[in-house]
Amino acid sequence: MKIKNGLIGLLVLSLSVFNVFSQETVADIIKKMEDQMRGESSYSEMKMTTVRPRYTREVTMKTWAKGENYSLILITGPARDKGTAYLKRGKEIWNYVPNIDRMIKMPPSMMSQSWMGSDFSNDDLVRESSTIDDYKHRILRNEKYNGYDCWVLELIPKPESSIVYGKVFMWVAKDLYVQLKIENYDEDNYLVSTLLFDDVKEIGGRKIPVKMEMIPADKKSNKTIIKYIDLKFDIPIDDSFFSQQNLKNVR
Repeated sequence: MKIKNGLIGLLVLSLSVFNVFSQETVADIIKKMEDQMRGESSYSEMKMTTVRPRYTREVTMKTWAKGENYSLILITGPARDKGTAYLKRGKEIWNYVPNIDRMIKMPPSMMSQSWMGSDFSNDDLVRESSTIDDYKHRILRNEKYNGYDCWVLELIPKPESSIVYGKVFMWVAKDLYVQLKIENYDEDNYLVSTLLFDDVKEIGGRKIPVKMEMIPADKKSNKTIIKYIDLKFDIPIDDSFFSQQNLKNVR
């Protein structure tokens, strides 16, 4: 009986060590992926095209980002939206509306709402959450996708986090450490949206997808496409750049 109990104890210990190792491995994959796609800091120019059955709308923008805590998005077109800006500083999200010269602090309840009338949510573009810290993650399986060998990761929001989704599946290319596909599910396990990353090429000295396509599950004829026009990584940028005052003045 002692031997059996000893074997069971050893098995439980081995499984515990394996689980810890797996969790560390997943966190390492995500960290490498975020380093590859975001860098320590970045500047980009992008075009967003929102497609609807009866119309197509284009928005151009500039973005600055530093780590997970700082990002600033400036709308440069069309004329009616020009100067609208969004700031993330730590856990705070601010929106500046030039037409009324007003700065609005965005509450967590607004993070799931549409961003600029697109299929992206506020949280998709100005992320309040941390992919590593606010989720429990595991490797679900290995899978071939679009010609790339991928890890398929499952991300479950931690109870204390303010994540708008109930579950997220993420396809990460093993050789490039870039996202190729994301599926977002609600708390009842229904698919909410699919985000596709395509057109992998070298830009800013890195090989990453330069096209993102968000497709809502309940409106198959709708989609929003974001394309990088220019992208620079690891640029010198001070924390003070990401201030409320600069939100109004940045150009």
